[in-house]
Amino acid sequence: MKLKITITGPKVNDVGYRYFLLGIAMSNRIRMFEAHNMRSSEGQAVLAFADGDEEAIKAFCAQIETERPARSEVSNIVFDDFQGEVMRIGEYAQFCATIQLNKAIPVLLDMRDDLRAVRKNTDLIPQIKANTDAIPQIKANTDAIPQIKANTDAIPQIKANTDAIPQIKANTDAIPQIKANTDAIPQIKANTDAIPHVLGEIKGLRDDIQPGYANNFRQVQADVRAIKERLGMQ
Repeated sequence: MKLKITITGPKVNDVGYRYFLLGIAMSNRIRMFEAHNMRSSEGQAVLAFADGDEEAIKAFCAQIETERPARSEVSNIVFDDFQGEVMRIGEYAQFCATIQLNKAIPVLLDMRDDLRAVRKNTDLIPQIKANTDAIPQIKANTDAIPQIKANTDAIPQIKANTDAIPQIKANTDAIPQIKANTDAIPQIKANTDAIPHVLGEIKGLRDDIQPGYANNFRQVQADVRAIKERLGMQ
């Protein structure tokens, strides 16, 4: 018995419908089977062809009407007699494997490219690790920013102090002279402390000299008068 099955609906392609039908055909020991995805005026479609014992075909059709692949959306199933050739089920299984391999090749190539990219990134792991190992040091440096800012804020004051260095140096260069002068202070003080005593001695000396000086002066006057008298200058 040969049969053509047409399954239509919004979602009957790319949901594994052909492999679902293949499994049902094999479980009912149908030796001739094939299925193909199609497009129709009603949307997506699956055309299946089966050739086998009448009881087996009836059981096959009964399962198709009651069972669906996951995620499929079926609108209609039509069974028609068929007179053409049907592929051996083993050959159809090989055909399906070839189709899936063709679908898998682009995916495998993408996976290969992704693996290459992953490997390239993993080659960077030592450098990334070195950078992440530096994070504590970077944190320590950033923690020092407030102190650094405080120090930089002090720069104008530091500059003002450094600008005063020449004057400070001039003053410090005078320190030996200042020290010499200050070392003389005790001697100066001793001298000034002696002033009253010196004055007293001078005064006493004047008092002692004054009587003799007066007498000498009177004697000189007398001698002058005597000389004048001799010379007849009176």
